[in-house]
Order: sequence, then structure tokens, then C-alpha cells
Amino acid sequence: MVMATTAIPPRSEVAHDYTWNAESVFPTRADWAAELKKVLEILPQAEGFRGHLGDSPAVLADWLEWNSRLYMQAGKVYMYASMSQAVDNTDQEAISMIGQAGAMVGRAQAITAFDAPETLEIGQEKLMQWVVDEPRLAIYKHNFEDLFRQQEHVRSAEVEELLGMVSEPFGAVDTTYDMLNSADLTFKPAVGSDGAEQTLAQGSINRILNGADRELRRTAWENYADSYLAFKNTFASNLTAAVKRDVFYARARRYPSSLEAALFRFNIPTEVFHTLIETYRKNLPTWHRYWEIRKRALGVDTLQPYDIWAPLTENEPVVSYQQAVDWICDGLKPLGDEYVRVLRQGCLQDRWVDVYPNVGKREGAFSFGWHGTHPFINMSYTDDMQSLSTLAHELGHSMHSYQTWQHQPTVYSNYSMFVAEVASNFNQAMVRAHLIKTNPDRDFQLALINEAMDNIHRYFFIMPNLARFELEMHERLERGAGVTAEDMNALLVDLYSEGYGGQMHIDPERTGITWAEFGHLYGNFYVFQYATGISAAHALSVPILEGKAGAAENYLKFLSAGSSLYPLDALKLAGVDMRTPEAVERTFQTVAGYVDKLDELTR
Repeated sequence: MVMATTAIPPRSEVAHDYTWNAESVFPTRADWAAELKKVLEILPQAEGFRGHLGDSPAVLADWLEWNSRLYMQAGKVYMYASMSQAVDNTDQEAISMIGQAGAMVGRAQAITAFDAPETLEIGQEKLMQWVVDEPRLAIYKHNFEDLFRQQEHVRSAEVEELLGMVSEPFGAVDTTYDMLNSADLTFKPAVGSDGAEQTLAQGSINRILNGADRELRRTAWENYADSYLAFKNTFASNLTAAVKRDVFYARARRYPSSLEAALFRFNIPTEVFHTLIETYRKNLPTWHRYWEIRKRALGVDTLQPYDIWAPLTENEPVVSYQQAVDWICDGLKPLGDEYVRVLRQGCLQDRWVDVYPNVGKREGAFSFGWHGTHPFINMSYTDDMQSLSTLAHELGHSMHSYQTWQHQPTVYSNYSMFVAEVASNFNQAMVRAHLIKTNPDRDFQLALINEAMDNIHRYFFIMPNLARFELEMHERLERGAGVTAEDMNALLVDLYSEGYGGQMHIDPERTGITWAEFGHLYGNFYVFQYATGISAAHALSVPILEGKAGAAENYLKFLSAGSSLYPLDALKLAGVDMRTPEAVERTFQTVAGYVDKLDELTR
């Protein structure tokens, strides 16, 4: 199935086989509503445990089992509503569903907020004895140890209940961004060199920017940025509210900063963040050289921001969805037959993937499921190398979830974003290595290097700059300073200018507004984890590609660990220590290798 290049269809016209398997979660939306009602009806049962967690090991075990069942039910309800909205932000029923699900999650968090304070009151020594005495508590040992590690940041039951209650209204900040960005924001059509217009939307912007028509790219990039500029004050106000939310939570839990609050939860020292930024800045000459070679390869007098994604060959390969699945499976064969079998079946039979673009579909791509469901993927596949890479990336997330759910109990069935971005970028590194080795054609190699640098540009250039932007925004608001849209634009222009090294023309307004295009900034210090993730991914792929004994097995153990290990410990099990700059340095060596290859192919 190949989608039209000039028009994006409504959701109703997308073939059923290429939509996510919603009916495997709930047969109908009526069934979803019935399950939501059940969850709301059982919530009051939590009151029967309040004040009694310390009565005996049996009572605590009963509570943890009840709370795990609630987590499973409530999460499934929320996930279904969230996916329903993401694939079509014009679906008013789905918008209502996510509102109801968000309210339910807020109530659940509030009514179960006594959990951590009461567990801490038992005392660590006594609790560890209960772990020995009550077999049902054995699996919670790491969870209990982590709770006591965070003890100083757990508040009283009343405060924890209040923090749970405010999660729903605070969540409106994210919803506002989604509505403005995916539903309300409209774009003037892009106009090509032949004067023909092409529809510009969240589902088409990347395809156009990856196209050969420079005039089409220019008008697309400018019109896309102009729509954000038209609402720059609204976007700035909303992002400021999100940052203030982070600051509020950090202070409510008595952390010295929002950065500390974001990382301490996963036992990650803040030095990991700062080491990444320092190593990135140290290696900026690699990026400066890339921009210079890219300008020469494209044959342009001045490199423009809309040239970053332009093709380097006129013979770009067309990559169907089926072909992409085949190549991804081939590239991941070193992980074993079972890994490949599950991945292929998920893509082609079980409908893990909502494949093609449609009107109202959320921009970008993501993987989202719940323990007991498929690990679903939302994306907008457009039959090119970039779509192949995106699919490989999201399948990394999905297979990470699948492996975790297969091997971990509910309490450890999640994992932090710090390790999540390793699995996704690992898949891309493996598939690229396979394709470079097996497709020597010059045009194919150029297309592949272009895709690789596009992806690395996003995760190893944009994301470190957004991380620096995010840190500055948080520190300003923590000091009580005001922040305007102009402040945000000026800061990002300064950061990008340093990264471009004089090799790129900068349109201050349109380059500056880039921050508004990334909903990732609404996750407290989320973006830097893309850069650490791609670093760990490339470091882990090398021994597996070289066939080192035990490397693939250790990587699969990492995928299966979930949150039963701290992120840095899980990565060390796989074979990389992110407490040092080594993985970041090694990845810059990989980037330099791509730049050298591009230089060679384009001379």
C-alpha cells in the first residue's frame, strides 16, 4: 500500500490491516467504557487498606497484589484511550475518552497515595524481615530498597494524596499542547518549484523536507515554522507552565532542583547529564565538518536549515512497509530466531503498528502498550529510508516492552526513559550496519548515510541542544525569573549557532521557534536521554556485530530486566558504563566515520 504524496486521507480511508489492533485490547469502545466503570467502582476498596499496611506481612502482600491488579486495569484503560486519540485528534469521542481516563488515573493516584508513606513507617529492618517471612513479598525486595533510598523525598500520606490529586489538572498542560499542535494548528500548503501546492501537516512535513525539490522544502519549512510563530506566546506560556510544574514537584518533594528530581528517581547522578553536554560540546568540530561536506555534496552556495534532510542522490530507494520489515528482521538476526519471529509477527499479523498517515494523526512516532497488551506503535510510514529507520526505532521500544513483560512481574514491568532510548537506537544501529554491508550500490549507500545522519542529527545534535535549552529554562524559573517567547527563541538560536559553526544560514525567528515543535520538552529532562541512549546503543551494537561471545545474550538480559535493576546497572549488565564519557566519545567516532564516508562518496 502506497499513500498519496499530495493529500493525507481521513482516518476512515486507512485500510484496517494497517491500523493498530485496538480490538485486541477492547472489542468495542462500549467494552472500554464498561472497564473504566469497573475501575472506578473498585477504587474505594483502597480505603480498606489505609492505615493497615503495617499490621502484618500478609496484609501488606494483599495490598500489593490488589494495587498491582489496579495498575494493570487502569493502565490498560488509559492506554486504549491515549492511542485512540493519538491516531486521530479530530475524533471527539476519543478526546472525551482520554479526559475520562486521565481523571480516573488522577483519582487512583490520590486514593492509593498512602502506599509509600505507610510502607516507610514499617521501617527498613522490619520490612526486610517480612520479605523473608512472607513468600509473596520476596519479589518486592528491590522495590522496597529503592523506596527507602528515596525516603527523604516521600511526603506524608496527606501530602502524597494531594500530589496525586493535582496530577489531573497539571496534565492539562500536556493535553493543551497536543490539541494545539495536532488538532488546531494549520499550515499553509508548501509550494514546489513547478508552482504546485502540497498539503502541509504533521503527517507530511518530514516527507517534504526529505524531498529533492528545494523550493518545496523551503516553503514547507518556512510555512511550518510560521504557524508556530503565530502562536509563539501561547506555546511559550504553556511550556512555562510545564516547567513550573516540574519545579513545583521538585520543591514539594524537597529536591534541590528539577534536574535532581528527574534523575534521582532512577538513581542516575546529575553528572551523567553534565558529562553528556560537555562531551557534545567538545566534539562540535565533527558537526561543523559535516555541515561543510553536506553543503558541497548538495552543490549549494549557502546551506539552509531546510537542506538538513535533503536527499544526497536522485535515486532514493523506495522502501515499502513489507520491505522494511524484512530488512529490519535481517539486521536483527544476531539477537536470535525468537526475537525476529516475535517482531515479524507483531508487524505483519498481530497489527502492532498503526502504519500510515491520516488527518489528525499525532506527529512523530511512539511505542505504547501495557502489560497484557501488544506493544503498539503509532507512526506515519511514507515508503522511504527515514520511515524504515523510524519503524526500526519504535520496534526497539516495543521489543523492549515485550521482553520486559515476558520476564518481569507487574511491579517491574516498566523501565525508565534512560534505558528506553537505548533499545530503539540499538535497532537502528544494527539495521544500518546490515544494510551498509549488504548493499554496496553508491546511491543506496548515500541514501543510507543520509538517513543515518538525519537520525543522528535529531538525537545527537538537536536533543543535546534542547537539553541545554531545558536546563536554562528550569534554572531561570527556579530563580524566579520570567521567561518570554522571545527569550526562548534567542536562547535556542545561540545554541544552534554554536552547533552550526558558521556553516549554516540562520533565520533567527524560524530557527528560534524550533523548541515549540518538540512535545518532548513536556517530560522533565527527557530529551537528554535520547543522546545518552544513542551513545549506549552504538557502544552495545559493536561487540554484537563483531560476534563477541555472550554479547547478544547480555543485551537480551538487559531488555528483560525492566525496572528490576537501576538503569545504569542494567546497562552495565549489557556491557556499557554510562557513568563515563566513553560511550559518547565512541558514538562521535561512529559519526565521524559516516562523515568520512560521505566525503569519499561525494568527491
